[in-house]
Amino acid sequence: MGYQDITFPSDTVFLITGGAGFIGSNLCEAVLKLGCRVRCLDDLSNGKQANVDIFTENPAYEFIRGDIRDFDTCMRACDGADYVLHQAAWGSVPRSLELPLFYCANNVSGTLNMLEAARRNRVRKFVYASSSSVYGDARTLPQKEGAEGKPLSPYAVSKRENEDWARQYAVHFGLETVGLRYFNVFGRRQDPDGPYAAVIPKFIRQLLRGERPTIHGDGLQSRDFTYVENVVEANLKACLAGENAAGQAFNIACGESRPLLDVCRAITDALGVNVEPVFGPARPGDIWHSKADIGRAREFLGYDPEWSFERGIRAAIGWYRENL
Repeated sequence: MGYQDITFPSDTVFLITGGAGFIGSNLCEAVLKLGCRVRCLDDLSNGKQANVDIFTENPAYEFIRGDIRDFDTCMRACDGADYVLHQAAWGSVPRSLELPLFYCANNVSGTLNMLEAARRNRVRKFVYASSSSVYGDARTLPQKEGAEGKPLSPYAVSKRENEDWARQYAVHFGLETVGLRYFNVFGRRQDPDGPYAAVIPKFIRQLLRGERPTIHGDGLQSRDFTYVENVVEANLKACLAGENAAGQAFNIACGESRPLLDVCRAITDALGVNVEPVFGPARPGDIWHSKADIGRAREFLGYDPEWSFERGIRAAIGWYRENL
């Protein structure tokens, strides 16, 4: 289980796009701990310099400030890279409804730039972040690859298009691509601020401040939450996956689903407080229920999530207590 026993040659170069973001900075940290070289590409429009400042004294770490919408930047970043872990994207379903052109330019055209740059630079493997949002209005649970519904937001469309483009590069251009459909990832360095913040860090911040947490909707909508260490595991194992994984996308989650009301209670219990949530209007474009079938990720990637929801919540709360 986990990824601590994974080994790569010490001169292996990982390009991590969006490396100053929540998931990207955790990937940077893990790869450096494995003794490999990290090249972080981020324009800092979404990520934070503070997330990667802890790596700047490490000689195996390199930072490139640049935008994936610029092809020359993508080419420079991919030069000499063995693996690309492509995390750069703009998230948030509600925000994508406000800015559809922006999401297409960043999430779709930016990813296509990275795919082409990786192909030209003969990158060994291109592992990229997809999303559970690609399941759209599919109602069958657990959600399984090959049973996708219609996308419910521009964000979901952008992730679906990325999978289609990645499949083309695997089939026609020989670039081994592996998509990881992240479900609801949480953990250290996830930003709790702003109107588009994810629910778990937002709950934790509100409760640590003595505020009542806000749930959009009735709280019965459910999500498959997974701690960020499980996502790190999936990325690293995807780099070592066989050729039969190329061109495919896999669910990355715990395979369990919890209503938001239960999540809120779990956090209040862990904090030792007794606070009832406030309910607000449901957010347009959101999937109502999500639960992943992770069987194919186990089979093709060897993915075996080590971190349970409960363990992850305790670790996340500990980090926010020290850093908020």
